[in-house]
Amino acid sequence: LAEKKVLIVYAHQSAGSFSAAAKEAAVEVLKSKDCSVEVSDLYAMKFKATATAEDITGEVKNSEHFRYAEETKLAWDEGRLSADITEEQRKLQEADLIIFQKTKALLSFTTGSQETMFSPTGINGDMNVTLWPLQNGILHYCGFQVLAPQIFWAPEDATPEGRSAMLAAWSTRLVWVWEVSHLCLWTAHIHSRN
Repeated sequence: LAEKKVLIVYAHQSAGSFSAAAKEAAVEVLKSKDCSVEVSDLYAMKFKATATAEDITGEVKNSEHFRYAEETKLAWDEGRLSADITEEQRKLQEADLIIFQKTKALLSFTTGSQETMFSPTGINGDMNVTLWPLQNGILHYCGFQVLAPQIFWAPEDATPEGRSAMLAAWSTRLVWVWEVSHLCLWTAHIHSRN
């Protein structure tokens, strides 16, 4: 069995956060399963999330009417994208599992509210509806096999034992991550008429 490559995209500014603990648990478990784990720590990298002409080295094709999608496609083809974008693209291309926190995608995140607040009748609305555009409209549409999300409900309100139980459940889930079936998401062509 070939070594699996895992990319964890991590974004939290505090090393003492629950998100940091969940990231460390994932790294530990996946490495114990003989996976190669790489972490993109967006805060530590001072990752620039804005899309601008600065993402391209050299001259742009049309500086009077800059069109990001066209210019970056051309820059990619010509090897003129900025080093930070090129490096993150390399990580994405090499990964077998991406935790957002190639083949499979798994969202892992904390909430500031209890699970009941993310229900169909909860104040924050149904979490499945909230995640639909990201899981189906982006990840699935781009070809990922999307796994059910790992949601840590309000860890700041949990007892130390409760937080430990959350991390233990996450660790156990990651042991079996390669055998788990992905969510059944539908593609647009199923609903289109001939």
